[in-house]
Amino acid sequence: MTMELYYNPMSFPSRAVLLAARALDVGLELKKLDILGGEHMGEEYLKLNPQHTVPFLVDGDLHLSESAAIVMYLADSYGKDDTLYPQDLKKRSIINQRLFFSTGTLFPRFGQTYVVPVLFKGTGINEDGIPGLEDAFNTLNDYLDGNDWVAGEAISIADYCIVTTVSTAEAIGFDVSRYENVAAWLARCKEAIEEYDDLNQNGLDQFATYFAEKLSQLES
Repeated sequence: MTMELYYNPMSFPSRAVLLAARALDVGLELKKLDILGGEHMGEEYLKLNPQHTVPFLVDGDLHLSESAAIVMYLADSYGKDDTLYPQDLKKRSIINQRLFFSTGTLFPRFGQTYVVPVLFKGTGINEDGIPGLEDAFNTLNDYLDGNDWVAGEAISIADYCIVTTVSTAEAIGFDVSRYENVAAWLARCKEAIEEYDDLNQNGLDQFATYFAEKLSQLES
């Protein structure tokens, strides 16, 4: 039975799952939801996923939300080996920590500073949130000090989850170049990650265009 992934290309958590699934060589039947049109709040989808979020994975009787949880599941269940999510507990613990940093710190600080106020509240960029986001980028920059990848010397599922947030921040005007290690890592990701343009950049461009239009309307 083919796994189904409900997603939207403008959603950076959705794109994180797409990148990781490609790296793991996992086949997914993609089901695009029109988030802007409210399709994620439809009765049928709410029955399937009461959290009404994307991405959302259906694998037989398993229904799974949250991008990090989905990527961890795919790596453990369908990865050809443990290269991207090692069984070694010390290595895995660092990867898990980076994933939790992504979902608990980096992603929400970015969302509350840019995404939520501009796209959903119509109040413009939350300037008060910028110091917290800068702090998160400083932390990420420290993680990358002396490391090619966010959890050490080898690329892992954590890189796929974090790169979609960082690249989205860059695309809407956050100056990633101020963080030397992060900027170098992002360039590395763009070169090394399979199908980066198709699976991340295209959706990223859509998001950036939509964001710029909304921001322009608020500022006019």
